[in-house]
Amino acid sequence: MGLGPRSPHKAGRQFPIGGKRGRGAKGSGRPPRGREQHPRPPADRGSERTQDAHPHLSPETLGYFRQALSALKEAPEAGEERELMVHNVLKEVEAQALALATNRTGSEMLQELLGFSPLKPLCRIWAALRSNLRFVACHRCGVHVLQSTLLQLPRLLRNTAEEEEKEEEEEEEENGKDGSLETLEELVLGLASEVCDDFLFYCGDTHGSFLVRTLLQVLGGTLLESERARPGGSKSSETQRVIARECKPTDFEVPEAFLNCLQNLSSCFLKDIAVFITDKISSFCLQVALQVLHRKLPQFCAYLCNAVIGYLSTRSSSAAGSPLLLFLRDQTSSRLLEQVLLVLEPPRLQSLFEDHFQGQLQILAAHPIANFPLQRFLDSISTPELLSPVFEELSPALEAVLAQGHPGVVIALVGACRRVGAYQAQVLQLLLEAFHCAEPSSRQVACVPLFATLTAYEVYYELTEEEGAVPAEHQVEIATARTLGEVTVLGSLLLQHLLHFSAPGLILRSLGSLTGPQLLALAQSPAGSHILDAILSSPSVTHKQRRRVLQALKGQYVSLACSRHGSRVLDAIWNGAALRTRKEIAAELGEQNQELIRDPFGHHVARNVALTTFLKRREAWEQQQSAMAKRRRALNSVLED
Repeated sequence: MGLGPRSPHKAGRQFPIGGKRGRGAKGSGRPPRGREQHPRPPADRGSERTQDAHPHLSPETLGYFRQALSALKEAPEAGEERELMVHNVLKEVEAQALALATNRTGSEMLQELLGFSPLKPLCRIWAALRSNLRFVACHRCGVHVLQSTLLQLPRLLRNTAEEEEKEEEEEEEENGKDGSLETLEELVLGLASEVCDDFLFYCGDTHGSFLVRTLLQVLGGTLLESERARPGGSKSSETQRVIARECKPTDFEVPEAFLNCLQNLSSCFLKDIAVFITDKISSFCLQVALQVLHRKLPQFCAYLCNAVIGYLSTRSSSAAGSPLLLFLRDQTSSRLLEQVLLVLEPPRLQSLFEDHFQGQLQILAAHPIANFPLQRFLDSISTPELLSPVFEELSPALEAVLAQGHPGVVIALVGACRRVGAYQAQVLQLLLEAFHCAEPSSRQVACVPLFATLTAYEVYYELTEEEGAVPAEHQVEIATARTLGEVTVLGSLLLQHLLHFSAPGLILRSLGSLTGPQLLALAQSPAGSHILDAILSSPSVTHKQRRRVLQALKGQYVSLACSRHGSRVLDAIWNGAALRTRKEIAAELGEQNQELIRDPFGHHVARNVALTTFLKRREAWEQQQSAMAKRRRALNSVLED
């Protein structure tokens, strides 16, 4: 799926180390010339202070580490000189780790330096911070250093056996100790043990909760990109949620002991389940745990979900229905319930609907907070048995839900119809009626601009119609003369869903009615460009239909190539085009070759098209393109097999 949409109508809610081998050895074992090239930073008494004294870094010390970081970035990626630089700089970091971690500028530099660190130096820095774990974990700068340290694990765990052996030999030369990967495990498990001992405190602290969330991901071998993606404030909360939800997790291998520790740490949620449901900061930790457990320990995830639902279902009853409905309307607990709904298995989701949601869907869809967990419920539907009663209950209120400013509910229902493969014709008809373009039938060809902008027909075309009057026929002249309105993210996702329906003919006819400039504006739009992606990728769109829609872009290829989003669309068109179409595109682009070369986006397109070869050696270009087409067909046949 392309860009994930979220509502432009309402700004809703916003979201958001240890071990036995503590201290590094004093001996260096490195050539003395390394110290001459990279002198020690100025002595800093602040680095020797206790936790309560708030260690301080002098400007001279910060300047040293800034220069060291800059030198590391400019040094060759491999070689003895670079290894020596890394070793010397990280030795100094170890001596002043606490002061660096709790200084705003020093923290940022230390996080970057950790990215250069081999296994052993990182373990020593980690151990140096562990003696002040609570102080660092609850410090607004220090906690990010601990996070960055944990996030080095995927890289370090991927080290080859030769790299580990080399580091062990170097460590034995320095201090007579051995055991690299084992030490790393001990540090992670030791950190988890300390966090587990004071779990409620760390989860409830504004800064400490970041450490818990990162620790849960590392123990599970799953990095949730949504945890690190912080969308800009200009986007609506609903748009932010989709963008975060569509970020794909990254998995990596972890020792079996990590998964056992993950289950033990997650068991701590059960001891104070009420706090994790109602406290905003603590709730984030449980939400992350559910996502990680769903991927790595699904049975325990189901157990934790049942505990949450069971607790909420036994609270004070509501005259309006299940007590669970009260928590769907609460800003904090509804966030947690959203995540619960996303990870529930289909049978449990079915029983949850029958026991708590049935008969309440329209009320939830109209609520400013409860509509969000309802969207997640709809996102999780995967069976016709559940979709059928949900569609029957919710479909009569689609226009009302749109009018209330909750289009995300409608898009989620359309997504469920696409996923299950049922009620597709019915929901499309309801959408036409909701956007006032079902009757007269001539209006249906205008549905794409209306859906893309989430605007009713009369509003989009600025018509004034008396209530009860017969709707006017669609005026083609007015439609072609009008510039395309601003495409919303949610409108884009709605059209992406519709283009993946089994019969997207009406949507394709509407797209085909757009003029060249209108289709160009759609392709150049950050959200609209993903609609073109759906045309190119949907298995329901035939080659003939695709060519008919894209025909309008002829004469617009140069403008498309010189656009940030349009150039990406043109690349996608090029990759799927036959040789004849490629010749047409290259010929049109060749007329403005110099303009393309000067443009920051156009010169990439010119390179991908091999425009210089096309203009100077046409026969060689055709042979090259034919060979590429054969390789692509061969690869596709292998993938299909």
